[in-house]
Amino acid sequence: VLKSILHSLLDLSWISKIQVNQPAVLRRAQQIQARRTVKKEWQAAWLLKAVTFIDLTTLAGDDTYSNIQRLCYKAKYPIREDLLEALNMHDKGITTAAVCVYPARVCDAVKALKAAGCTIPVASVATGFPAGQTHLKTRLEEVKLAVEDGATEIDVVINRTLVLTGQWEALYDEIRQFRKACGKAHLKTILATGELGSLTNVYKASMIAMMAGSDFIKTSTGKETVNATFPVAIVMLRAIRDFFWKTGKKIGFKPAGGIRSAKDSLAWLSLIKEELGDEWLKPELFRIGASALLSDIERQIYHHVTGRYAAYHDLPMC
Repeated sequence: VLKSILHSLLDLSWISKIQVNQPAVLRRAQQIQARRTVKKEWQAAWLLKAVTFIDLTTLAGDDTYSNIQRLCYKAKYPIREDLLEALNMHDKGITTAAVCVYPARVCDAVKALKAAGCTIPVASVATGFPAGQTHLKTRLEEVKLAVEDGATEIDVVINRTLVLTGQWEALYDEIRQFRKACGKAHLKTILATGELGSLTNVYKASMIAMMAGSDFIKTSTGKETVNATFPVAIVMLRAIRDFFWKTGKKIGFKPAGGIRSAKDSLAWLSLIKEELGDEWLKPELFRIGASALLSDIERQIYHHVTGRYAAYHDLPMC
């Protein structure tokens, strides 16, 4: 009975009719990239807003407690206090949206954030990140362990094989199991769009992930050859909009991988504003997965306040 109820949420007739107009998507992407950015105090305001959407991330093989601790401190204090004071923003509680780490480092992040006296969420990648090629039982156990250790957001990776071979029902079932394993934790489903073969597959995978109960859909692991791109984002955002129109449910969006400059972050915020509207410009519905981005945003804020660019030692990262 439960399985039949779950499958009532899956609409394969909708999936079968999908066909993405690639030339139109590419034209729209060019418009975004060609747009002039905001300047001066408007730019500073948008950059501070961008900080609040960042899932500050470290996914390195040499992660240790000490660098997780530094990452968490930076998440709580993302911009130097004197720069915020100059902008009269020092009392606004600006932090990053979350800290994102490997499952084995979740306890370290929870401990460090507790020691820093803040309640920033801990996100954990899981399910055989980044390839997603381990056994399903192992991937589900990884989700459960990360939640037990204190992660309140789980970034899962899908099995790309299911998309490339058109096994949409199997993909749906897999994500439903991830959803159940997450419990009360937020489920962010990474599509690894650079490995899905076509924009039509990106749309279909986005729709299946949302039907299966994902709270967010995310572009990439950051480990693929091609990560977050504007054409892929446009397709995913249109899928989110279509899903909202059909169901009334708002699903979040997270681009990740290769977003390193302040200018890039402004383009992403503009895209969200134009495609989904201001109501999506909040951490509950929009995140940016990044590690180096925050450094450049702080550098641009420094330039706005002082009129000169910071030396490397003026703005240590982590």
